[in-house]
Amino acid sequence: MRSELDIADGLADQRVVVLDPCCGTGSYVVEVLRRIEKTLIEKGKTALTANAVKKAAMERVFGFEIMPAPYVISHLQVGIALQQIGAPLSEGANERAAVYLTNSLTGWEPPTDPKQHIIAFPQLEQERDAAEAVKRTKPILVILGNPPYNAFAGVSPAEEMGLVEPYKKGLVNDWKIKKFNLDDLYVRFFRIAERRIAEQSKKGVVAFISNHSWISDPSFVVMRKHLLDSFDRFWIENLHGNRKISEYAPDGRTSETIFAVQGFSPGIQQGVATSLWVKTGKKSQKPAVLFRDDLNDARAADRRGQLVMSLQSADSYKHYLKAAPDISNRFSFRPSLVTPEYKSWPTVDLLAIFKPSLGILENRKEALVAIDRAVLEKRMRLYFDETIEWDVIAALGTGLTENAARFNARETRKRVLDEEKYGSSKVRRVVVRPMDLRWCYYTGVRPLWNESRPKYYEQCWDGNTALVTRRKGVANPEGVPFYFSVTIGLQHAMNTDAYYIPTSLRRSKLSLKESNQSALKLESKARDHEFVPNLSAASWTYLKTLVGSSHADPHDLGKLIWDHCLAIGYSPAYRIENADGIRQDLPRIPLPKSEDTLLQSAKLGSTIAALLNTEAPVPNVTTGEIRLELKEIAIISREGGGSLDPNQQHLALTAGWGHAGKGGIVMPGNGLAKVRDYAKSELTALENGAKKLGTSSGELVKLLGDQTMNIYLNNVAYWKNIPAGVWEYTIGGYQVIKKWLSYRERDLLKRDMKPEEIEEVSAMARRLAAIILLGPALDANYKAAKASTYDWPSTN
Repeated sequence: MRSELDIADGLADQRVVVLDPCCGTGSYVVEVLRRIEKTLIEKGKTALTANAVKKAAMERVFGFEIMPAPYVISHLQVGIALQQIGAPLSEGANERAAVYLTNSLTGWEPPTDPKQHIIAFPQLEQERDAAEAVKRTKPILVILGNPPYNAFAGVSPAEEMGLVEPYKKGLVNDWKIKKFNLDDLYVRFFRIAERRIAEQSKKGVVAFISNHSWISDPSFVVMRKHLLDSFDRFWIENLHGNRKISEYAPDGRTSETIFAVQGFSPGIQQGVATSLWVKTGKKSQKPAVLFRDDLNDARAADRRGQLVMSLQSADSYKHYLKAAPDISNRFSFRPSLVTPEYKSWPTVDLLAIFKPSLGILENRKEALVAIDRAVLEKRMRLYFDETIEWDVIAALGTGLTENAARFNARETRKRVLDEEKYGSSKVRRVVVRPMDLRWCYYTGVRPLWNESRPKYYEQCWDGNTALVTRRKGVANPEGVPFYFSVTIGLQHAMNTDAYYIPTSLRRSKLSLKESNQSALKLESKARDHEFVPNLSAASWTYLKTLVGSSHADPHDLGKLIWDHCLAIGYSPAYRIENADGIRQDLPRIPLPKSEDTLLQSAKLGSTIAALLNTEAPVPNVTTGEIRLELKEIAIISREGGGSLDPNQQHLALTAGWGHAGKGGIVMPGNGLAKVRDYAKSELTALENGAKKLGTSSGELVKLLGDQTMNIYLNNVAYWKNIPAGVWEYTIGGYQVIKKWLSYRERDLLKRDMKPEEIEEVSAMARRLAAIILLGPALDANYKAAKASTYDWPSTN
């Protein structure tokens, strides 16, 4: 593997630098020395082999460590390793390992200011000089490291601060990327490695364990282009385990960070990737990027073992897919799974005149949001009661009384009381997570809400709806990239940021430009209305071309596009065929040329919208005579049979589905779920339902999952028969039912669940099952839409 450069031979006779690998310098150096020893033995062991390894430790394998304690430990580790192979360092001969106490990021260039060379501890001058001699004069073939992942929060030397400037050039003007963070320390290490190997040595190897963000995040587009211009080959392994976004393995278990060690350390929170870059020094050739994404087991130990074992096999190449970085995908190092036509379709923001808006953002530890309306009303009435002193309010200990960035709690209350009084009409339903609606108290008085998004809120009147999506996918799995809201929504309703596209607009709240573009000839009848469809001029042109004025109500006409978006987004085939395109940006939607196709698609989308709308019942799914194939799903039951008594705490959620984390954040738990085969009665229900649907029970099982689950509230009560596909169904990065449960553990909710909440889970499961069973129809609809698409005027 990696035949362009024989790394083993390179380690045997070239110089290797280990850059400050998060306190593990000694371990890295020892592993390199062992590799050198193995290579020498393979060539024929002699009585001088051990001495050759010692010479490498002193002259050709360099370690840089910035912290004194790991520096000392590194010397101890190297000394013990050399002693074990029979070539100990001689104190009398002043022999030492080439591990230096130094800042890895500085000293590579001579100082421009003599003051830079002044050192506070003269005793360390010799150490500094030796390290700088390596940095400036020694020919280096290999750089290894596991640099820090955190953004630097201190004062950097001028040399270090300027390292990443080449990676920022053109981000704003050329790439229109205005928000970026290239201050992570690992990015500086990347630049050091690129400069030393590609620009100075002209050939060599770089191997890093690092934050995975650089692989495809838009902020790193210039950096990736730099690396492509500098190196010939890249091998990248996504090691998963991103706890910052609560990543889960494909089997639904929590994905441990790759550094997790059972019984010892949970590791870090950041998702990690390993990468190896090769500069062959040969005639320039088109760079190749190979990416591996199959190391996704839940346990970190399993992933580490699989990686090592597979890399030792002769067919290790089979685990990698070739990426195709170019300007269209911002030089992403991830392989792009997308249909050829995808990039010609419009992104959803191009369909609207009122562009996608982030939802409202609280950041007050959910003091303005509650599951129980009465709890929220009581809290807010106290807050707005002018007769209650601040000390009394502060004693309640809510997020409304804790100072935060841009939020002085006491001054904010004074401002709020000066500008408005408590109003029950300001208690609104709010989307917190997909299918998880709660209550919020909304006010536009800043800064009670961290971000009140007044322009978005003005379009959230009763009866209006919104398509919900996100700018890019960050979760794994992400599931469906769309949701449908009938209420106001929070910014983090999707992982990580939810954007809302209102389907209709209040004309009086639009700018003149927006109003004019929303009043084209096609919707002339809408000009007398207060509300207009949220469609761009290009969308109206499309509709005019397709359906003319056959729809009397322009709102119905405008609704066609947004329902069509839902139908496409919920198609499994659409998500599979275009996974990488969807992940990298706002979803793109194929607009059919056929009026019949659009109408059929919108009808499917309208069905999806109804199933997602937990504020209204769905006939034969949540109310009335339940469909046969759904009737046996999510039946609340008692272990051993019998009735459940709410007065005996039988409805207390204590199975461990969630717990309080730092800063009031709710963290998901493993809970209690028992996987099993379908019971005979459950299979019979599916068979009877399949007959009515004109399909087979086997097809329904294939869609819903080969196995089903009992999901427990506690050791007494459980929901019987939630099919695996329903339980695992994910929208916007959140596993819908599991996420809903995580917030309702008794320790968090401070009460047992109510019977109606128990029934809500059953209804939720049936809604999701109905969506899943629409899969074949949604796929057929997607294929019809993409078979003959409207030529959208621009996708830029």
